[in-house]
Amino acid sequence: MPMQYRPAAEGKEVKPNSIPSPGNNSFLGDIFTSNQPKDKQITCGFYRQEKGEPLVYEYDFDEMKIILEVEGEYTLTDETGLKVKVAPGDVFFFPKGTTVTFETTGYGLAFFTGLRPKMD
Repeated sequence: MPMQYRPAAEGKEVKPNSIPSPGNNSFLGDIFTSNQPKDKQITCGFYRQEKGEPLVYEYDFDEMKIILEVEGEYTLTDETGLKVKVAPGDVFFFPKGTTVTFETTGYGLAFFTGLRPKMD
């Protein structure tokens, strides 16, 4: 099977689709999804959080993120109170059941991969 490719113009450089969030300032775009049974699919793409209302998200799947860009202050806080000031190059693992609050005074851009099918 050949590799699949998307240029930056169809991935990182495109603002992902808006996702339901309190301030409509959270965006997520799936790029690739593996061709496996639905319960074993992995999906990757880009997540962008912009200035405004924090997003509180409870993961119902395992996901990993690498932070690519940060403008202003970008923090992630989990349900235990662990708060991380995020910087480019930081890598996160969110096990299924984790609740994370994403908050920024500017914007943050991350690449993610998760154990889930493509979102519609």
